[in-house]
Amino acid sequence: MRVVVLQPSYLPWLGYFDQIERADTFVFYDDVQYDKNSWRNRNRIKTSQGGQWITVPVLTKHRFGAAINEIEINNNTPWASKHLKMLAQNYSKGPYFKEYIGLFESIYSREWMKLADLDIELVESISKVLGINTEFVLSSELNVKGDRLERLMDICLKLGADRYLTGDSAKDYMDEEAFAARGIEVEYQDYRHPDYPQLYGEFVSHLSIVDLLFNCGPQSLSIISRGSS
Repeated sequence: MRVVVLQPSYLPWLGYFDQIERADTFVFYDDVQYDKNSWRNRNRIKTSQGGQWITVPVLTKHRFGAAINEIEINNNTPWASKHLKMLAQNYSKGPYFKEYIGLFESIYSREWMKLADLDIELVESISKVLGINTEFVLSSELNVKGDRLERLMDICLKLGADRYLTGDSAKDYMDEEAFAARGIEVEYQDYRHPDYPQLYGEFVSHLSIVDLLFNCGPQSLSIISRGSS
């Protein structure tokens, strides 16, 4: 059984969903320290002027060292309506905008207090729309302890995994022998971003999944899989 462990991210890129699709069980790593100005609360979409950030405001003052699942959204600003407006302004001419905008309208119409809850709901809902049937688990529900590698190995063991898939950047710190000693094979994702039809001229890669979804609709999962190795 293959396990993937990634931090919850906001409307993540194609490679994130490739790892979800390749996993038997995908673990949201929600109880590790929140890192500011990261993919946890923002991503990029494409506009007629190029890439643009779309960011969920969060409350981090006096919260140094807080876990991702403890981070609260700043609901003093109308961020949800702003994000819907940004999607409409930049993707209303997309071939599949009408088919998928309802998903985002439904999610953004709800009141969200915690960033992780929003991120996870979006990822699970988009995965379902893409046709991905992977099982989702929260690391905070597994009661794992230790340093980074010990926690990852413990997650795999508790889920009965014999394969652990991670990004190729993890080669810098991964101890494959320690995993192998516990019967776990480490695999690396070497994702090569595929091109696909896009609005606004020259292709821009590494955007949020929404760009692919609104442009390519039901072909999205097969396009994601093209970059997998």
